[in-house]
Amino acid sequence: MLYWIYEIWKRALEEGETWAHAFRFLNLFGYITPRAGLATLMSFLLTLFIGPRVIRRLISMKVGQPIRTAEEVHKLAELHGGKAGTPTMGGVLILGMVLVSVLICGRPLNPFVAVCMCVMLALGLLGFVDDYAKVVKKNSAGVSARQKLAWQFVIAGVAACFVFFKPEVSGLDLATGEPGAMKGFHLKVEGETARFPISSLSFPLLKKPIFELSWFAIPFFMLIIVGCSNAVNLTDGLDGLATGCTITVSLAYAVLAYLAGRYDFGFEYLKIPFNPLLGELTVFLMALVGAGMGFLWFNCHPAKVFMGDTGSLGIGGGLATAAICTKQELLLVVIGGVFVMEAMSVILQVASFKTRGKRIFAMSPVHHHFELRGWHESQVIIRFWILSIMFALAGLSLLKVL
Repeated sequence: MLYWIYEIWKRALEEGETWAHAFRFLNLFGYITPRAGLATLMSFLLTLFIGPRVIRRLISMKVGQPIRTAEEVHKLAELHGGKAGTPTMGGVLILGMVLVSVLICGRPLNPFVAVCMCVMLALGLLGFVDDYAKVVKKNSAGVSARQKLAWQFVIAGVAACFVFFKPEVSGLDLATGEPGAMKGFHLKVEGETARFPISSLSFPLLKKPIFELSWFAIPFFMLIIVGCSNAVNLTDGLDGLATGCTITVSLAYAVLAYLAGRYDFGFEYLKIPFNPLLGELTVFLMALVGAGMGFLWFNCHPAKVFMGDTGSLGIGGGLATAAICTKQELLLVVIGGVFVMEAMSVILQVASFKTRGKRIFAMSPVHHHFELRGWHESQVIIRFWILSIMFALAGLSLLKVL
């Protein structure tokens, strides 16, 4: 909406309208950084303002989080017994405030913003159905894992096809083999501007793409979206853990998106893949930062509300799609290091138990392992937040190519 106001003002100024000269401050809305800052502040304040009302509504609906029994998790049931009845599905607050902030401060029809927002909302809806099923059944099962995974792949498949076939996003019109209308991605290679289709796989330290995935980019993008969505879901096991890590990862990718949309610094100096439309993704990611900070106000230990699968699945999908759009999908392994740790701990635990009959960790995901080893919940959360900050800084430090 703000950019639409800017366009009206700019048109009036070009036509010599007298009122336009008195409202020159509207020129600010044409820039990404002021709108990204406003999106952060707006989503934060709206979450703080609406949060108590949403929590009271969830409590009145009796959508308390089911806690696994002692037979399922043994000693962990004693540690988390006090969480029973805490309202879940708080992710609707995060997703809703991000949507409102993007509609007001951003350009929702920008293809990068649109695909990230749609993936987040679609997976959030899937998570909402899962959370609601858990509440109705009064257990932690929810939607079956097979059904959930199938729908995740459907949503991810639609997003991957959009990214791959949309000329402004993919960098190549696949029908004609010619560059898209916005000339897609570019990369500075040996002092010359080179084409860089979104299906090319790159790593920040290298000047040239590693190799061209071609049509295999679609299943690759699907795996990233589904994997990240589930990784954030696995991380969401302690008060504020997933929320805090979401803030740091979103901030890092907001920087990447802004740089990828800048020809002067991001393209000329850092030589990272460039697309003039990518800068707008900063508004979406900063809105997520603001909503995450506002939600953390209520989600910090002891939590008054949980984001549930509604938030974790949606946030994970949105971040993964942003990583794909910025052409920094491999860097997500570094920046989202805590999410990777959590997911890998589950994979290794299951593999070890099935092959050797032994467990590597006292319990997975790994944050529960440290709880059972004597760390207080707050210690685990804050230490994992520190790790998340360090991972994000490490990822950003890899931007300058060799």
